[in-house]
Amino acid sequence: MSEKDPSDAVLVARARRGDPAAFDTLVRRHYRTAYAVALAVLGRRTDAEDVCQDSWVRALERLDDCREPDRFIYWLLQIVRNRARNYLDYRRVRAAEPLEPDTAAGADDPRKELDAVRLRARLSESLAALPEVQREIVLLHDLEGWSHREIAKHLEISEVMSRQHLFQARRRLRGLLGASALEEFKP
Repeated sequence: MSEKDPSDAVLVARARRGDPAAFDTLVRRHYRTAYAVALAVLGRRTDAEDVCQDSWVRALERLDDCREPDRFIYWLLQIVRNRARNYLDYRRVRAAEPLEPDTAAGADDPRKELDAVRLRARLSESLAALPEVQREIVLLHDLEGWSHREIAKHLEISEVMSRQHLFQARRRLRGLLGASALEEFKP
């Protein structure tokens, strides 16, 4: 965030007064992180997208409940995590697996696309094998670029514990996927 970008607290105050552009800025600023948390809990991209969208709607509806606007992201991520866990409960009751993996329409090389789909499926399965906190830390740290300090604050754990969870998660993923597969996923 540059000096001319308003803080989350300023944007929350504006959004509370009915400024849609302020809330839009909050969404653009934090959408990827909210999505990563939803994906960490749910393990499926489409479910994570749905829960993320639903969480943003809930955040807008309950914006006045955000007691510490300067900590908006942490408040939002708690909403995302709770909505995702509720969705997991719902999904367990109505379990139904897709018949075919997601594929991108119009891929130039179908073999490459199939390999990518298989690799994503292996990664999703491997991430699903991790405990929720480790999944969330891997996605926040490796995908979103959060520091261990930010993760520790968000999860209310120590920085050392954040590092330990990341180390254990990566070790487990290497065992499940193999080192070569992990290299293909680095951003």
